Amino acid sequence: MSAEFDAGRTMLRQGLGLVTVSGEVDIFTAPRLKDQIVALIDEGATNMVVDLSKVTFIDSTALGVLIGGIKRVHIVGGELVMVAQSRPVQKILAITGLDKVFVVCATRDEALATF
Repeated sequence: MSAEFDAGRTMLRQGLGLVTVSGEVDIFTAPRLKDQIVALIDEGATNMVVDLSKVTFIDSTALGVLIGGIKRVHIVGGELVMVAQSRPVQKILAITGLDKVFVVCATRDEALATF
């Protein structure tokens, strides 16, 4: 049985947004993650933390969404920092080399401290 996907967003303070994601992020659910990232930018977030600590699976479509997210925040002069605690997420980031592209933190507190 797969973990149910969920994604939400919060503006933590002016210019800093948080996207929380749980479950499996794949071709079917990645568009909902993209919607949360784009909505936060539209609401004024220039910096963003994407918390993937409760993600159990991530595929190439989801990675594409995250790459698009980092491009979007760079356009507005910001940064995107990810929280990745689960082994499946850490592994796919390492295999693809994206752990060198993204700032990846072990905890949300660590990620928020980068701002």
